Amino acid sequence: MSRVYNFSAGPAVLPEEVLREAADEMLDYNGSGMSVMEISHRSKLFQNIIDEAEKDLRDLMQIPDNYKVLWIQGGGHVQFAMVPLNLMKHKKADYVITGQWAKKAWQEAQKYGDARAAASSAESGFTYIPKAEEIEIREDADYVYICLNNTIYGTAWHELPDTKGKPLIADISSCFLSEPLDVSKFGMLWGGVQKNVGPAGVAIAIIREDLIRPDIEEFVPTMLRYDTYANSGSLYNTPPVYTIYMCGKVFKWLKRQGGLEAMQKRNQEKAAILYDFLDHSSMFVPTAEKDSRSLMNVTFVTNDKELDSLFVKEAEQAGLVSLKGHRSVGGMRASIYNAMPKEGVVKLVEFMKDFEAKHANR
Repeated sequence: MSRVYNFSAGPAVLPEEVLREAADEMLDYNGSGMSVMEISHRSKLFQNIIDEAEKDLRDLMQIPDNYKVLWIQGGGHVQFAMVPLNLMKHKKADYVITGQWAKKAWQEAQKYGDARAAASSAESGFTYIPKAEEIEIREDADYVYICLNNTIYGTAWHELPDTKGKPLIADISSCFLSEPLDVSKFGMLWGGVQKNVGPAGVAIAIIREDLIRPDIEEFVPTMLRYDTYANSGSLYNTPPVYTIYMCGKVFKWLKRQGGLEAMQKRNQEKAAILYDFLDHSSMFVPTAEKDSRSLMNVTFVTNDKELDSLFVKEAEQAGLVSLKGHRSVGGMRASIYNAMPKEGVVKLVEFMKDFEAKHANR
C-alpha cells in the first residue's frame, strides 16, 4: 500500500526521508550492532545523539547561550503543572485563554496559586486571538502564559502580547520549528514534539537560566523540577532515547531544507492554497477569523454535520486521512505541518472541489 496524506494533528506526519533513514538503522545504529532502542542512555553513543540533537536545535532556532534545552517526559499535561510549580515564585500568574490547551494549563495552575485569566476568546468559541488592549497583565504577576498556536481551533498568535516585563511562557507544541522565533522574547518555550518535530514521548523546554530556580518548595517531586533536568543534561533518569534520536533526525532534515526561514515560506504557501479555496467555497466555511489563522492547523465546516461526516469518510477513501475535527468542536481540521508536502494540500483542495460539485444540491 502506498503512503497516504496524513493530516492528523498529532501524532502526526513525519518526513518520509527521516523514516527511511531510521528504518535503515533500525537493527544496527552506527555500527553498534544494536538498535537505538537498545542502547544505554549512559553510553557514549547516546550522549552523542542527544548532544548533536541539542546543537542542531540551537542552530535552527538561534537559541541564546543563557537558555537551557531540556528533554522532559510526560507531554503537555506535565508542563501544565511544571510551569506553575517552578515559575510561580510569588503565587501569581496571568494566562491568556485562547483554546482548550491554554484553558487546561490555566486550570492546572490554579491548584498552585493565583492563576488569573488575563483575557479569553471563549465567548466566540475561540475563533480569534485577543487584541493587545484586551489583555490585562498584573504588575505583580510572576509570568504571562500563552499557547502560541491553537491546534483545535486553527488560530495562532501573530503578534506577541506586551507582558510589561514579565517572563512570557509559551506552549509552541503545534507550531514548533514551523517558522523563525526570537527566543530572547520568551522566558520559556516548551512543546510536545509529537505534532511537528518527532514521535510522541517527550516535550522540549527551552528555558532562560535565571528562571530555573533551586529554591522551589520541597514538596515538588524531583522529576517535576526544571533544575533536575538542567543539572543532569536531561539524563537524571532514562529518557525516551528513540524519540530524541528521531527528533535529531528531523532537525537535520530541517537544516537540509534550508532552515526555519525556508520552512516558513513553504508553510505560508501551503496554507494560502487551502485558505484561498475555503474563502471562495460555497460549501466549506473556515472557522478561524482571518487575522488569527494558523499556518499549521486549518479548521473548517460545511455547517451540516452529516455532510461533514461524509466528507471525512470519502476523503479517507481517497487517501486523505485524519481530517476529522477535534471531538470537542467537530467539523474538519487539516494539520499541514512541516512534513506535509505541498502536493498533499493540492490533492486535498482538488478533492474538496470535486466533493463540493458532487454535493452542491444537498
